[in-house]
Amino acid sequence: MATIPPLQSLAAIAMEGVGFPDVLLSGGETPHSFALRPSHSRMLSSADIIIRIGDGFEGFLKKPLRSLARRATVLQLDSLAGLELYAYRRTGGHDDKTEEPRHTGGHASGHASGHDHDHDHDHEQGIDPHLWLHTGNAIVVLRAISAALSKADPENAPIYQGNAARGAIRLRALKLEIDRMLSPVRERPYFVFHDAWQYFDREFSLRGGGSIAISPERKPGARRLAEVRDSIRATGARCVFAEPQFPPALVKTVIRGTAARLAVLDPLGAGLAKGSGQYFQLMRSLAKGISSCLKGTDR
Repeated sequence: MATIPPLQSLAAIAMEGVGFPDVLLSGGETPHSFALRPSHSRMLSSADIIIRIGDGFEGFLKKPLRSLARRATVLQLDSLAGLELYAYRRTGGHDDKTEEPRHTGGHASGHASGHDHDHDHDHEQGIDPHLWLHTGNAIVVLRAISAALSKADPENAPIYQGNAARGAIRLRALKLEIDRMLSPVRERPYFVFHDAWQYFDREFSLRGGGSIAISPERKPGARRLAEVRDSIRATGARCVFAEPQFPPALVKTVIRGTAARLAVLDPLGAGLAKGSGQYFQLMRSLAKGISSCLKGTDR
């Protein structure tokens, strides 16, 4: 079982020909405000492997994993070896200085790991959890899922390993495809509702201008909105991207009186068909959305 559709898609690649993984969040929901229902509790109780980002993203799972998923192997992705992990960009600004990539050592354990303090997707400190929006990280995750499946189901290990190898080739090709798609708009600034896009920005050398909300849990005040509006004007940003999981009212307020347009980017791929192709559709749709808005061809 995976917590979000992009992780479900990577698991589906590894499991092709053997089975199909469940997903906890549909994609129309967000970890920022998610509450478990009885059906979710049953999913956790019956899962053999649970694939999640970590406590900084699915903080709502800390206690349920301890009480409901004691027998499951929890594959916590933010501690995998080989990932490129970034600290949150200060003030949500895309041009702010960021730490160099952190390459982590990691593990899969039979229980949830992490700190004991509760926090949901803390945007002031720690590691930015949106790590799936980077094809290099997706390859690392796919291999880790394959290894966990192979350990749990040795009979089908050759299938899992072969699927992961073929999936990695497709993911490398996807990176080249998106590189070509975004090349004409790399120097054109844009803004977003909240900074979920650092991994995508950095992998494809995009020039974001900043975000409206530093954290989705805290509504920005009038001063913050005015600062962002001034930055949009100063940079000449053509687009401000909302997310379907959050109301677009703040974005509409910020772009009023500027030349920027409202468009939508979805980091979870809520409207995409579930399955092994979802991750590829997600990344292509993000690239197409950014490219078409910045080129002005989305009108």
